[in-house]
Amino acid sequence: MEDPPPTLLKSSLRPVNLPPSCERPLLERFLRAEAMAMYSVKSAQADVPAHALGFLKRHEEEEQVHLREFEKLTGIAAREKVVLPRLPRQWHALAVHLYGYEALGLEFAKLLASIRPDLAHILADEETHVAFFEREIAKILSPGRGPANGAREYARAWIRRVPRTIEKYLQGEELAPHRDGLKALVLGAIERRFISAGLLPRASSGSHE
Repeated sequence: MEDPPPTLLKSSLRPVNLPPSCERPLLERFLRAEAMAMYSVKSAQADVPAHALGFLKRHEEEEQVHLREFEKLTGIAAREKVVLPRLPRQWHALAVHLYGYEALGLEFAKLLASIRPDLAHILADEETHVAFFEREIAKILSPGRGPANGAREYARAWIRRVPRTIEKYLQGEELAPHRDGLKALVLGAIERRFISAGLLPRASSGSHE
């Protein structure tokens, strides 16, 4: 039986008034983000439940395709990782971790697609990845499930760290005039998604600013 469609926030491509000069820095940052995502998904496969393993294997293959596409667009070769990143071993924390970074990737995919509509297929893949983890989070937070508190605790810690990650991806003189607005846009979207998923209380909105 297939999982029901996600009932949480439905992402949409919102218009962002970024000039063409922002295209190159966004492509370069997306290259790094896709490399990080690919290695994270690869590392995660050692500790996921059986039902999630097939999805993550397909996810890794899709990230490899994206990575090669961005290498071709930028002319930059992604750095090979000899050692895979260390990730949480418990599924309730790992799911939140991957969900958060997929949500971050989705927001940057929206920015990129606003300048390069021909890359909308990247956005569609990111939507699929986020939807999978939304369903997993919903299962983890189901009434009577022990890991729910642990998932929420991990989410609170993760959301406190993500502003620094966003700032790192918004470096560069081309993005400087737009940095504050983009940071608020991306961070707000991720926080609303966490709130809608039940990982954060609604009263926390803006509390980490």
